[in-house]
Amino acid sequence: LRAPLRSIDGFSLALLEDYSGVVDEAGKNYLNRVRSSTKRMGQLIDDLLKLSHVIRSEMKRNKVNMTHLAKTVEVQLRERNPERNVEFIISEELLVEGDERLLLAMFENLLGNAWKFTSNKALAKIEIGELKQDERRVYYVKDNGAGFNEAYVHKMFEPFQRLHTVQEYEGTGVGLATVQRIINRHGGEVWAEGEIDQGATVYFTLGDD
Repeated sequence: LRAPLRSIDGFSLALLEDYSGVVDEAGKNYLNRVRSSTKRMGQLIDDLLKLSHVIRSEMKRNKVNMTHLAKTVEVQLRERNPERNVEFIISEELLVEGDERLLLAMFENLLGNAWKFTSNKALAKIEIGELKQDERRVYYVKDNGAGFNEAYVHKMFEPFQRLHTVQEYEGTGVGLATVQRIINRHGGEVWAEGEIDQGATVYFTLGDD
């Protein structure tokens, strides 16, 4: 799948560079749209590979400090966009039994989403914590970003289902599907609450009670 994509992108770039004096502005726009689509298809392939790996990989359960994982992802996000003004509130001692590699991938997706959907906030806020619900330990990732219409919450964890357009926020719609599979493999559940322009909260359990 990657080989024809590289060819499409490469020849489109060659047309833009070598025939810039022949192709008019409309043609250049078309070629740039072709290149943009090949980039998006490449991202879809990457995300599908990650999803497949999550489903098939062997699990290794150990004591995992999710506070440490969340802070690791926070550092990565801040390095990627140092100009952003984002307040992180991360509870201490979020200790669980689980596969550290998979749980890190889970936080990369959950916090990556929170980071993305707060991009239009002058002061973004992302909170990671724990609460008790029906004698269960429930963890959550909460943000004050774009939120979503809860009428479509059932679509959130299905692959390729997006509640925002690509023009608004980039992405492939695979991240939350990956999160759900990671949590299910740990014997847990995941659900979400939100309101348009009022932020969103993703809750999850890990079957560690």
